[in-house]
Amino acid sequence: MIIGKSRKELEKMRAAGQLVGRVLQELRRMVEPGVTTLEVDRAAEKMIRDAGALPTFKGYHGFPFSICASVNEQVVHGFPSSYTLKEGDIFSIDIGATLAGFVGDTAITVPVGRVSPELLKLISITEECLERAIEQCREGRHLGDIGWAVQSHAEAQGYSVVREYVGHGIGRKMHEDPQIPNYGTPGKGPKIKKGYVFAVEPMINMGRHETKILKDGWTVVTLDGQPSAHYEHTIAITENGPEVFTRVVEAEQERVEVVGV
Repeated sequence: MIIGKSRKELEKMRAAGQLVGRVLQELRRMVEPGVTTLEVDRAAEKMIRDAGALPTFKGYHGFPFSICASVNEQVVHGFPSSYTLKEGDIFSIDIGATLAGFVGDTAITVPVGRVSPELLKLISITEECLERAIEQCREGRHLGDIGWAVQSHAEAQGYSVVREYVGHGIGRKMHEDPQIPNYGTPGKGPKIKKGYVFAVEPMINMGRHETKILKDGWTVVTLDGQPSAHYEHTIAITENGPEVFTRVVEAEQERVEVVGV
């Protein structure tokens, strides 16, 4: 069952979304050659807890970290580690925070130093896929419209869309109904209604769409070893169109201080 949110609940979700969006912007600033993915994870947890929130991912079905840290061919659910980011890598950060009982969830793929034009294009197209999907998050449209917006743009550029991992409804729990695939048919699937809140998250591969899970039981990688990019926002369906709770205008954001990193 898809759970619609009241105005009061949407206000709380907006606060959670803005918090996690600000934290992600700070983490993005940390990304440079020589930084370990575990350092980024520790900074994320500290910022979230210092803001009076909880890192949603930590302990979720046993996941042991506060962010998913996925590098290069890693698609999603990567473990932060002592891996040192290198010039030319791409680094996907997926993060969630629970504030006053509601969850915000967002992700971005960041180039590490100078990267190849091919990787920059992959990142750019993935972000464009998300923006096109957001435009479909309107009352009266269908879930298939969201998936088709992602799939049609990615495939037109020669990329593939991950099938096994999808977006989702979000609210008091990180994963609520419905599942929101990044592929689909326009006009198909449940109708979108005001008050729904979605976490839409295109995962786009440079090569084929197939994936596998590593021995840690979590980290998803592309089967062909080609790079993958990931973007995500938490989006509310309102009478005025989509409102992106996790979008933070950098020039206007209240900086979250990183202490002890």
